[in-house]
Amino acid sequence: MTHRIAVIAGDGAGPEVVAEARKAVDALALDLTWNELPWGTEHYHEHGTLMPDDALHVVRAHDAVLLGAVGHPSVPDHVTLWGLLLPLRQGLDLWANLRPARLLEGVPSPLAGSPAVDMLFVRENTEGEYSGIGGRAHRGLELEVGIETAVFTRPGVHRVIRYAFELAQSRRGVVTSATKSNASRYGYVLWDEVAEEVAAEFPDVRLERVLVDALAARMVSNPLSLDVVVASNLFGDVLTDIAAVLQGGMGMAASASLAPGSGTTPVFEPVHGSAPDIAGQGIANPLGAIWSAALMLEHIGEPDAGARVLAAVESVCRDGMVTRDIGGSASTSEVGDAVAERVAGG
Repeated sequence: MTHRIAVIAGDGAGPEVVAEARKAVDALALDLTWNELPWGTEHYHEHGTLMPDDALHVVRAHDAVLLGAVGHPSVPDHVTLWGLLLPLRQGLDLWANLRPARLLEGVPSPLAGSPAVDMLFVRENTEGEYSGIGGRAHRGLELEVGIETAVFTRPGVHRVIRYAFELAQSRRGVVTSATKSNASRYGYVLWDEVAEEVAAEFPDVRLERVLVDALAARMVSNPLSLDVVVASNLFGDVLTDIAAVLQGGMGMAASASLAPGSGTTPVFEPVHGSAPDIAGQGIANPLGAIWSAALMLEHIGEPDAGARVLAAVESVCRDGMVTRDIGGSASTSEVGDAVAERVAGG
């Protein structure tokens, strides 16, 4: 079966890291075709939008999207985010954002003693604080006001927590739910109630309810105590950046935006952003993008291929063939070549 993959290489260092991810996938010699979509900042400057009006229709014709990164100083961040990434997530109802955080052998840890780090984050991806509900009034006046409303629906909370429990069954059997229900009395109290209801269906999985500030401290003080963490859109966003640092830096962080069980086109991307300050220098770390490609292969029905790519990533880290952000001296393309060689070697 041919896999059709849409590629949004994006801006800054995005095209550089996506090229290396494609190189690793191509080394597998799968029946797979790439379709490049020239969306992002250049599209915005030419057409006034980051992607065309029929973008969702175009994306739905593919089995997956491999996204580099979108963003440039010439376009305000909120315009970029609400012009491409969030419309894709919300328009396709990609309600689960999956982010593994594992410190690989050979990658330096910022923590003393290099403790083991192996967490899996499940971030609610379409509701919560990033729902886009609100507005501004009295613009430019002294009484100007901005209102941002977080939206938590019972079905939305239920499906993402249930998915976290299902994942925990194949891991160490612990789900940690991150909330702030002591101060946020409505949305997060609902979240806690739904978490308890779901937990009753999974007697083999232990539920922990932890306030997000305490959880952030625990991630640093005792990371191995955490298995699967499920969190709202905002809390998941913040916590996974901390987790990325614990696994060696933003260049190592991979993600998958999914709608499990739906057949909807998923999106896979490294989470480091477009990094315009290092674009074109050949020093961007491509391993987060390659890891994202491994997640993509797993979720389009090629789990063995995905495992081969991730094993190759682990191998280059052990051998020190890495970029300078994680202690090496290799260029972006040299790292990609090393991964592809190991993938091809099987």
